Amino acid sequence: MLNLPVYIPALMLLATAIALYFFYEAVSNKKVTYAVITWIVIQGIIASTGFYTKTDTIPPRFVLVLLPPIVTIILLFSLPKGRTFINNLHSKNLTYLHTSRIFVELVIWWLFLSKLAPEDITFEGNNFDILAGLTAPFIAYFGIHKKLISNKLILIWNVICLGLLLNVVITGVLSSPLPFQQFNFAQPNVGMLYFPYVFIPGVVVQLVLFSHLVEIRRLLRN
Repeated sequence: MLNLPVYIPALMLLATAIALYFFYEAVSNKKVTYAVITWIVIQGIIASTGFYTKTDTIPPRFVLVLLPPIVTIILLFSLPKGRTFINNLHSKNLTYLHTSRIFVELVIWWLFLSKLAPEDITFEGNNFDILAGLTAPFIAYFGIHKKLISNKLILIWNVICLGLLLNVVITGVLSSPLPFQQFNFAQPNVGMLYFPYVFIPGVVVQLVLFSHLVEIRRLLRN
């Protein structure tokens, strides 16, 4: 673990818990939730050993953080049983899940102040992802619960916020001290190689990505 003030890892764990809570509320399936919790525990144990801090391996060890969730998402959208699972998810809770992004952005900002992340991936740089977290409760309540916002506008919100997510994810990955690093060599993105900040790319980003894809698919079908 990094020697940072306790409120920073605490906020990271809170962001992860919020994302997990709303995912559970959207899924209402204990087995699926237990699978995600198991993934969180495994990644936490691996990251706490410093495994991901060795960055000169081929393939990069960090692939173990990103690839399994991405493959799972692809399979869910590709297989009939996966699509059935997706069709039964609750849109309101998937949208509330994005509030976790507020706390993630604060964590990233503190990592930057601690010289563990580049300014580019903070809200002082080129990352506006916090806007998705701030607006998510309004979309969930007024758009999905009260139905005062049209599906077209909700779709536009999801597409824009997905773009905000991809912007910071791509910049963050290409700023990491990995063989394919392209940006921010003076201050690489090293904080997320450690526990519990590995939960940003390994858990919260994956749940946020999944939630956007589910909602965009639903809105396009309707």
